[in-house]
Amino acid sequence: MIADAALLARAEALIARYAAAGQKLATAESCTGGLVAGLLTAVPGSSAVVERGFVTYSNDAKAEAIGVPAELIAAEGAVSEPVARAMAEGALSHSRADVAVAITGIAGPGGGSARKPVGLVHFGLAVTGAPTRHLERRYGDLGRGEIRRRAVEDAVALLEGALPD
Repeated sequence: MIADAALLARAEALIARYAAAGQKLATAESCTGGLVAGLLTAVPGSSAVVERGFVTYSNDAKAEAIGVPAELIAAEGAVSEPVARAMAEGALSHSRADVAVAITGIAGPGGGSARKPVGLVHFGLAVTGAPTRHLERRYGDLGRGEIRRRAVEDAVALLEGALPD
């Protein structure tokens, strides 16, 4: 697990806030491979909040598990704003969660291009009854582990911001 004490403390506070609000969440992860779900489920009592996690690493998994249209992936590429949004919406509709976060990106060391460099990560956040949000990060070629760690931090931040204070 890539969590440090500060990130684990944020996860604990997040789980407590969602539990107090009676809200459940889901994750749809590609480049992070389940690290967000792993972080959240490291917290005792997280079963009251974490409804499910989807690791949709392949394009087929994105289509089959959470309903991302294969045509969308073919047209936009798996690492894109439309696919991140569709992943979040798919995780929400294929679960009993109230909030879903999605992550798709290029963690490297290979796989990047001039248009989509290593370190590019797109996030989607779907909340029942609200417009789906998107976040794009360009971390740079910091190494696979660091890109994934930063993506986990940003996913947690999106989940933190999904609930009113």
